[in-house]
Amino acid sequence: MNLPNKLSILRVLCIPVIVVLMMNPDRSCQWAALIFFVMASLTDFLDGHIARKRGLVTDFGRFIDPIADKLLVLSTMIMLIYQGFLPPWAVIIILARELSVDGLRLIAVTKNTVIAASPLGKMKTVSQMLLIICIMILQRPAFSHWAGSILLILAVVMTLISGVDYFRRNIYVFGNS
Repeated sequence: MNLPNKLSILRVLCIPVIVVLMMNPDRSCQWAALIFFVMASLTDFLDGHIARKRGLVTDFGRFIDPIADKLLVLSTMIMLIYQGFLPPWAVIIILARELSVDGLRLIAVTKNTVIAASPLGKMKTVSQMLLIICIMILQRPAFSHWAGSILLILAVVMTLISGVDYFRRNIYVFGNS
């Protein structure tokens, strides 16, 4: 197993640690969860960079990397709902986009087509991670602070735009050919 794939697996392994830490209201546990989240988020950027630079892109990496990202972001967002810091509607929009794009990718696979990550999809992930980091630092509901409000709106808008873009660019997979 190569280094980028190990980093993706490490990202998945960080998720239960983050969740358990976030369940504890002690401020030191919240800071520890933030540190684990930031480290896990950094592995997302590092694994892709290493894989492309060193020619270590694998089928397993194409599989595990987006799953690790979605599990990390959505698990942490669910915990932020639990803490009362994120509105459920925003996370539902994000979850709906992720499931829809994954469904599109599944249809594409049946037609021997791979839908690669797009720049807008990467920007979406960054906006979501920045939102999570901001809320974890503030320890306040997103709409109770200007930075949280802006980042929440940005994350939801980027989520919607990138989802529409995936479908617009790949609508051909729904054809009968």
